[in-house]
Amino acid sequence: MADSTHTADAAPDSARTQVKIVIPDDHSMVALLGSRDELLDVVERTFASDVHVRGNEITITGPAEETALVAKLFEELLDLLKTGTPLAPDVIERSVAMLRAETTERPAEVLTLDILSSRGRTIRPKTINQKHYVDAIDKHTIVFAIGPAGTGKTYLAMAKAVKALQAKEVNRIILTRPAVEAGERLGFLPGTLYEKIDPYLRPLYDALHDMIDPDSIPRLMAAGTIEVAPLAYMRGRAQPVFTKVLTPDGWRPIGDLRVGDLVIGSNGEPTPVLGVYPQGEKDIYRVTAQDGAWTLCCGEHLWTVRTVADKRRDKPWRVLETQEMIGNLRTAHARRYELPLLSAPVCLPEREVPLDPYALGLLLGDGCLTGSTTPSFATEDPELAAALGEFLPGVKVRHKGGVDYVLNRVTEPGQVIIIANPVTAAARELGLCGTRSASKFVPDVYLHNSAEVRLAVLQGLLDSDGGPVTQTDRTCRVQFTTTSILLRDDVIALVQSLGGVAYTRRRLAEGREQGSALAGFKRDAHVVDIRLPEGVEPFRLTRKRDKYHAAAGGGGRPMRFIDSIEPAGREECVCIQVAAEDSLYVTQDHLLTHNTLNDSFIILDEAQNTSPEQMKMFLTRLGFGSKVVVTGDVTQVDLPSGQQSGLRVVQDILDGLDDISFRTLTSKDVVRHKLVGQIVDAYNRHDLQNQPQELKQNGAGRGSRKRGR
Repeated sequence: MADSTHTADAAPDSARTQVKIVIPDDHSMVALLGSRDELLDVVERTFASDVHVRGNEITITGPAEETALVAKLFEELLDLLKTGTPLAPDVIERSVAMLRAETTERPAEVLTLDILSSRGRTIRPKTINQKHYVDAIDKHTIVFAIGPAGTGKTYLAMAKAVKALQAKEVNRIILTRPAVEAGERLGFLPGTLYEKIDPYLRPLYDALHDMIDPDSIPRLMAAGTIEVAPLAYMRGRAQPVFTKVLTPDGWRPIGDLRVGDLVIGSNGEPTPVLGVYPQGEKDIYRVTAQDGAWTLCCGEHLWTVRTVADKRRDKPWRVLETQEMIGNLRTAHARRYELPLLSAPVCLPEREVPLDPYALGLLLGDGCLTGSTTPSFATEDPELAAALGEFLPGVKVRHKGGVDYVLNRVTEPGQVIIIANPVTAAARELGLCGTRSASKFVPDVYLHNSAEVRLAVLQGLLDSDGGPVTQTDRTCRVQFTTTSILLRDDVIALVQSLGGVAYTRRRLAEGREQGSALAGFKRDAHVVDIRLPEGVEPFRLTRKRDKYHAAAGGGGRPMRFIDSIEPAGREECVCIQVAAEDSLYVTQDHLLTHNTLNDSFIILDEAQNTSPEQMKMFLTRLGFGSKVVVTGDVTQVDLPSGQQSGLRVVQDILDGLDDISFRTLTSKDVVRHKLVGQIVDAYNRHDLQNQPQELKQNGAGRGSRKRGR
């Protein structure tokens, strides 16, 4: 820091003082004063004090308060030079404004706060309010920046977003603004979608090109790392109203869900619905996985996916829109995008059942429940016959001969009252009485029951009509065979609800050798290949369980990949937001999908042109690990006459909520041509003079009040 001395001036005015500053480095003196004393001229025009320079000494003479201020200014400028910050006239003017504002922040601290460096250029705040704005982005999840054009609202937010992406604090950047200049009727404009929206998003593109290598931007946008879209296109992450969503009470159409209802999340646990947003008619796509699971959604619907390269490099799961993956589903011959599976079995309420679930599985596999004869069971494993006797109270399993067993009711000596066989009575109650091999099914009370009940049914089915299939040096898969289409689908549902995957194929009866059990009838067989997650035991039968675990790698890891995305017409749609940490919910065929924005830096620009409904929709898209910056100027609303601005009302609605900050920027924060700030002030004076008297008493309007936390 420069040496300075204070001495009393000899002039008659005793209030005037003199301060001398010694600059230790001649090179600093040249940089300090500017070319041809350009910077010194700015200081002299700004203050009434006299500033004289001789050699490396600066003498300041004037009123005591002002000389101290000028001396402080030179000290701040010297500190700026030490950090390598070049001095310019606007730096002098902004430093003076900060010193006169008597804030706790020093100009040298504010003007050297590096946000982002790109291609030899460093982006920094240039005013106190800009620094407070940048600090608020660091400290809060949602930040509103309200102020006139030219105050750096969007530019600084963009710099913070790019920095967060580079530091891997977020996985993607989402930039959006309402295209109200086109009345949101982009279909009437010529060109492709991107040509239609380009004029309204151009300021965002321009800022992005200033901060990221232009050659890498197309690649980042193609990968979904950067998304630029008008607000109207952000909201359409939806599914048709009839799409099934899993709830603790079973499957329900997504269109019937309401805020507060519970749906099942990726961890198998119930999670509440936070928002339901009707979307009108939209183009729909059928997304199909390689195991045959499928669901319907719009082109903007979000999917959590990862590639083989992502997994190899230990990268996090990425979030892509449906339309971003179309035409890009293969790497060579391999499927590109893996989908997440349930991390735990679906947790459903336990319901009372009339028959032990494991015993039911055995009977559905190899039992006879015609109702016209005594229930029977066929097996080559006495272990299964013994298990039936254990799990069927009041029933005696009698070996009839060979593989056949009869399930007789246990009677007491002297009992004369005719009582139905317990197995027949339970089958009649469940609707299974009279079913044969091609018509058996798993009753709903077992399908929509606790994980323990569902697993027990599956184990009974696999112990009787399934088994492990081993291949040399490969993991062991589980296979189940049935002639019943209903039972095939129920087995697939049981497997999926436990976090596994199931592939099905048909084995035609034609050309197959007929077994005696078919009794003259030939039916196609449905083969289900099953992969269950680690820790889910498919077998209780000892010989099958031992063979399953003896295979190399055990049962292997279940995986699910996107196989195809195809157009499926237009449908009325709705989207929901759930409270789950990863924002995922279980839709049809136990596919996991979501429509909120996790691990993202989201910027809504020109927010004064949103309606209150659009503002609510946008804010409730917030996902975990994300940050939102909303920018706008409430004095430049382009909405139709009578339409309220969402940016004006949001302050009153959200005032007092934690982790939300409102920052107000003024004409003093304009960083464009200084004339812009003067124009803003002139318009403000004109508007104030022409407002009704009652608005004058309330200030410049609700949107201009400064609030910050």
